[in-house]
Amino acid sequence: MDDALQQLTSLVARLPGLGPRSARRVVLHLLKNRETVLAPLVGALGRVDAALSECDICGNLDIANPCRICTDAKRDPALLCVVADVADLWALERGRLFAGRYHVLGGTLSALDGVGPEALSIGKLVERVTDGVSEVVLAMNATLEGQTTAHFVAEQLAGTGVKISQLAHGVPVGGELDYLDEGTLAQALRLRRPLA
Repeated sequence: MDDALQQLTSLVARLPGLGPRSARRVVLHLLKNRETVLAPLVGALGRVDAALSECDICGNLDIANPCRICTDAKRDPALLCVVADVADLWALERGRLFAGRYHVLGGTLSALDGVGPEALSIGKLVERVTDGVSEVVLAMNATLEGQTTAHFVAEQLAGTGVKISQLAHGVPVGGELDYLDEGTLAQALRLRRPLA
């Protein structure tokens, strides 16, 4: 294989969910479909690369700065959803379920990976909360790192007087108890609610 093709395959293999074999298949597909897939993909990547920036307010990635979410007048500025990563923000936006604004921390606390509070935008979050925010929704993953980060953020916001809530965790819709781990079941039991 040519060095340029090998480099392309290696770069594609770095994408999430792709290994070396999948990367070779993707590259082969791109090469076989140069006019209909490869050329438009290269063009789109170039345009995004040239225009993409991180929002100075929330940390979202967009072609506008501030991003379209932060400048949307229809969104409630009193509601702020805190997420670890831009991927989490995009996942929540896909469902169009949240009518407020966001704050991206840039990761989660992890002693093993050497990620401490100074590596995250927690200080900026505390500053934002003092500007008319009435509720902060902590939308962290139900992992040890996610929950540790949520507790740390809640401690940092404790003196601000803002309401702090967290996404519910537990049995997913359509989930069968037999397939759930003990942590998920324990959380579901702790967060149980009355039916009547």
